[in-house]
Amino acid sequence: MIHVLASIQIKPGTRKAFLDAFHAIVPTVRKENGCVEYAPTVDVDIDNPAQILDENVVTIIEKWESVSALQAHLVAAHMQAYRETVKDLIESASIKVLEDA
Repeated sequence: MIHVLASIQIKPGTRKAFLDAFHAIVPTVRKENGCVEYAPTVDVDIDNPAQILDENVVTIIEKWESVSALQAHLVAAHMQAYRETVKDLIESASIKVLEDA
């Protein structure tokens, strides 16, 4: 199983617009071959001093059956269109790709 954690730093005041655009592509992505899970998440305050809260970060949690399924997802036409839609809402992004140990 391939796990992906994508941390998206969005511009202040754009969270709703970003999440609306993201939720619009979720049904299409979930139909992709090999997609197990695909969801945006936001910080929840649990009153823990070790936790860093940021209302301008959306963390995407993904699970894929294989690296090849993830690679196909990354170049899918709907993902290219999505990136174009949200490019002005994003300040930066980082991705962590992991596999079961």
